[in-house]
Amino acid sequence: MKALTWHGKRDVRVEDVPDPSIKEPTDAIIKVTTAAICGSDLHLYEVLGPFMGEGDILGHETMGVVEEVGAEVTQIRPGERVVIPFNISCGHCHLCRMELYAQCETTQVREHGTGAALFGYTKLYGQVPGGQAEYLRVPQAQFGPVTVPEGPPDERFLYLSDVLPTSWQAVQYADLPEGGSLTVFGLGPIGQMSARIAKHRGHRVIGVDGVPERLEMARRHGVEVLDARDLDVPDKIRDLTGGRGTDSVIDAVGMEAHGSPVAKFGHAVTGLLPDMVAAPLMRTAGVDRLAALNQAIDTVRRCGTISVVGVYGGMADPMPMLKMFDKGITLRMGQAHVRRWIPHLMPLVLDDSDPLGVMDLATHRLPLAEAPHGYEIFQKKRDGAIKVLLKP
Repeated sequence: MKALTWHGKRDVRVEDVPDPSIKEPTDAIIKVTTAAICGSDLHLYEVLGPFMGEGDILGHETMGVVEEVGAEVTQIRPGERVVIPFNISCGHCHLCRMELYAQCETTQVREHGTGAALFGYTKLYGQVPGGQAEYLRVPQAQFGPVTVPEGPPDERFLYLSDVLPTSWQAVQYADLPEGGSLTVFGLGPIGQMSARIAKHRGHRVIGVDGVPERLEMARRHGVEVLDARDLDVPDKIRDLTGGRGTDSVIDAVGMEAHGSPVAKFGHAVTGLLPDMVAAPLMRTAGVDRLAALNQAIDTVRRCGTISVVGVYGGMADPMPMLKMFDKGITLRMGQAHVRRWIPHLMPLVLDDSDPLGVMDLATHRLPLAEAPHGYEIFQKKRDGAIKVLLKP
């Protein structure tokens, strides 16, 4: 089959690889109909190379048609259309019973002390082949796949794999009071959907980004927008909120924030080191670019909540603990517990009025063969790229 494989920093290639097969009775094989490039994939493309292997298959936002199932998989059948959550969870361990699926005890990668295994996402999370391919092996298929109806286009459902549950959890973790105010830093796919979900739930939303196309997309969906390039954002937001700041803030930017020159240099240096040196360094050093998180801390009102949904990778990042303690800030974060939020999201996705605007997110639809180009324009924010979909 054809699959997108990793070969080094900014070097991804579509190659012929062996077809996946059933290895465990809880496996399924999915014929992929659409996969997407996620902002988290860009971390593999740019920063997290020390934890990748030559030829790793990328991708964790996937849907398709069931091709084959193992003997213990009874909840899905060949021919059914399914979305695949990006985290692999069993559904029956202690933490899964608590609906903390991103920390599934069955698939935790204990060798690295990390949570549930993820598709297409480094040795830290199990090195499971991803879904930017013609076929995908799905472990724990007795629980994970989400069946969706025939008829509507893939775009209607694809974002249930990651974008929508991650965004819903981000808003949930923001703990907004009724009719409260929210700032969203970063208007990539997660920031866009977090803003729309918060608007749908009756909150005032201010979105911050420096890319004109992202600002315009958010504006189309009723979000107040501020250009990160033109002003002191925290001061401006206080001006807009009676001097307080918003009740909550979502950091949807993560480790590659602009405005962090020292950490940017650290990224560059780490990327040049041999993997055997770089991997331990990333485990023990502060290598993240924290501009967005620092702005979030400055922006949120006293005793407000910051929900961190952008991915960070450093282990010793400096944080302004005095300011955080003095302001009484609550900080929540973590991978999305995808299956936990599906019952909340499915009625919205099935609604023909498209209340979350899922049909207004993808900007590029490319054949799998053009995936390297998709990565390049998404990473460099060229050609208005906000969300790139791949068709095998």
